[in-house]
Amino acid sequence: MSLSSDTIVGVIGAGAMGSGIAQVAAAAGHRVVLADARTGATEAARANLGLTLEKLVEKGKLDRNDADRLIGRVDYQWEPLRTDFSAYARCGLVIEAIVEDLDAKQDLLRRLEAVVARDTVLATNTSSLPVASLASACAVPERVVGLHFFNPAPILPLVEVVPWLGGDPIVASSSYALMREWKKTPVLASDSPGFIVNRVARPFYGEAIRLLEEGVADIATIDWAMTEYGKFRMGPFELMDFIGNDVNFAVTRSVFTSMFYDPRYKPSLTQARMVDAGFLGRKTGRGYYDYRAGAVRPAAKKDPAVGLLIFERILAMLINEAVDAVLMRVASPEDIDLAMTKGVNYPKGLLAWANEIGPARVLGWLERLQQEYGEDRYRASPLLRRMVRDEQRFFA
Repeated sequence: MSLSSDTIVGVIGAGAMGSGIAQVAAAAGHRVVLADARTGATEAARANLGLTLEKLVEKGKLDRNDADRLIGRVDYQWEPLRTDFSAYARCGLVIEAIVEDLDAKQDLLRRLEAVVARDTVLATNTSSLPVASLASACAVPERVVGLHFFNPAPILPLVEVVPWLGGDPIVASSSYALMREWKKTPVLASDSPGFIVNRVARPFYGEAIRLLEEGVADIATIDWAMTEYGKFRMGPFELMDFIGNDVNFAVTRSVFTSMFYDPRYKPSLTQARMVDAGFLGRKTGRGYYDYRAGAVRPAAKKDPAVGLLIFERILAMLINEAVDAVLMRVASPEDIDLAMTKGVNYPKGLLAWANEIGPARVLGWLERLQQEYGEDRYRASPLLRRMVRDEQRFFA
């Protein structure tokens, strides 16, 4: 179950994520098979790839011949993929990028096993489902691995490589090496809810919404505080609108239930109501902000005292989550910081940020919040307390 540059790569799901993964694999020199169950999906994927490459050629970022060769490496299956999976018979790696539904993904993996070789690696691009649950559907479960790309896959470098407790170590190591060959930045994450990024990033959204619900500040002011004082590229509400509020809410709920209803990951009524109203963000023209023609974005109230309060509260929660991820062996400290900078473009790694601020200061912020609210969501990680007690830092 090893992978090489000669491996034929199959991708199932021709949406933005699947077609992006196919582009990455083809750019690395692989023959790629791309199919989708939806009528017209592969035609749309081929047209979008052509437009993307045309723009790169026009900007001088890609040679015309290289663009033509890349397109020529992708074998688009024009018939909707429903019962006949024979096009994937020669693939040494198949990556599924279909809807985030456990039953649908398990059914797909069972169907694939009927046509692929016994040593073909089956990878899932799931962002929140347990890899172990997906592997359990297979007759040869040890071949399954998580390869979680970030959208848009051709641009964002991070890939979370997620082995599961019964997986073949060679599958994980060869997948990790292959991602490096694809010029991606792989990190190794445990098969735990949300892996690295979707777990550690929860407070960026959850605490921002909590501040809004309490009336500490409005949406524009909270976003201003995080971009002004934290130097984040986007504020939490702007980012939720970009991701899609339905997607963000679904991931929050998945992590919350998978973590046995730990209050740190509790979804909010605000998230639910935004989805109920159909205010999903940019894709629907309305979310936390109004993106319709003629809409005027509200101005932030740039009060430094309020801005610093917002920034420190959200940052304390983020750092605490990153520290706890180290404690629970979700990933190494190095991979956690790498994931947050390369996967969601944080201005610096959260653990490096903890070093810079000082663990004692972060602990102080959290203790004040817990004292004020009396909620378990603000409990400090035992590792953070230990670091303060022993005067430790990360990456020493």
